[in-house]
Order: sequence, then structure tokens, then C-alpha cells
Amino acid sequence: MQNFIDAYSYVNLSFLMDGLMVTIQVSVVSIVLSFVIGGLLGVLRFANIKVVSRVIGLIVDIIRNLPLLLIIFFTYFALPQIGIKFSIFWAAVAALTIFESAMLSEIFRAGLNAVPKGQMEAGLSTGLTYRETMLSIVIPQAFKSMIPALVSQLISLIKDTSLAVIISLPELTHNAKIIYGQNEGAIIPMFVAMTVMYFVVCYALSLFSKYLETKQYNY
Repeated sequence: MQNFIDAYSYVNLSFLMDGLMVTIQVSVVSIVLSFVIGGLLGVLRFANIKVVSRVIGLIVDIIRNLPLLLIIFFTYFALPQIGIKFSIFWAAVAALTIFESAMLSEIFRAGLNAVPKGQMEAGLSTGLTYRETMLSIVIPQAFKSMIPALVSQLISLIKDTSLAVIISLPELTHNAKIIYGQNEGAIIPMFVAMTVMYFVVCYALSLFSKYLETKQYNY
């Protein structure tokens, strides 16, 4: 019990919260960028523009089959060799965005393909342009079916931020590691604290997804 009391001192908890805030910041920026880029890639592949779709498909398949850790190493250690240098924060964001964009693009493409083709034909027959039909008819219908998969992938992104500890990003796992590295008795308390913090953030996101699903269903 004394180990828990010592481990959960004000200084240590403040340090953990600082790490959690970095985790959330990296996650939010990566989620926004991944959502935009992944959505764009998914729509472009759905449009089935011959050369563009094939090139995007090849890139997406390559990225999806690479370990995220390798991409983190690449953005932080390899890119500076060709003159592209990121801070630790932006290296983590870039790596997560690259990886998650590829994952989300497949979710978007699958969701769009699940919409009956007749919906597109009906929209075009009323005089709407392809873009207007996509925005007002196809994408809204596809989004309903995509919500569970999208949220599941975004929750994975939040948990994947812990891999950035390898480049010393001062996120939750990194800060917890520093605390129990200075006090072996704090190992179990730190893992308990990390478990609770990751659970709260990820569970809150899952509840938000259920809220969105309910709203979409009622609508």
C-alpha cells in the first residue's frame, strides 16, 4: 500500500497528467489529419480513376503491411537524412497520420462500396453532379455503416501513441516509465494508473461513437 501512496504523489500524478495531455494532443491532431487524408484517399479509390486508383491502392497496401514502429523510425531518423526534419511531436504525428490514413482509407472505400449503386444513379438522374451526389446522398449513407469501424480504428490510434516512447515523445507511457525507472516500487502503481487513463480516454470515445450511432439511427 505504501508503494501506491508514494507513487501517487502530487508530483508524479502531475507528471503523468502532462504525459496524458501530450497523448491526447498527438491523438487529436493525428485523428483530424488521418480522417481528412484517409477520407480523400478512400473517395479517390472509390471513384475508380484508372491510374490514380491503382497508385493509391499500391501505396495504401504497402503502408498497411508495414509495422507502425518502422514508420515512426522512418519519420524521425530517416527523413532528416534527405533534409526533412521533424520535432519529436510532429514526427509522431506524421507517422501516425501516414499509418492511420491508409487504414481509414480502406474503411471509407468499403463504406462507399456498401451503398447500393442505384443511389448514385438516382442522384445523377435528378440532375445532381457527381460531386453533389457524393456529398448529399452517397457519403451520408456510407458514414452510418462506417462509424463502428472508424471509431475502433481511432481508438487503436490513441493506444498506438504509446509506441512513440521509442523516440522519447513525452507521452503517458514515457512519463510513467521515467517514474518507475527512478523507483522500482512504483512499477505496479504506474501500470495501474496507465491502464485507468487509457481506459477512460478510449471508453469515452466508444461512448461517443454509440451516441453518434443512436443519432444516425433516430435520424
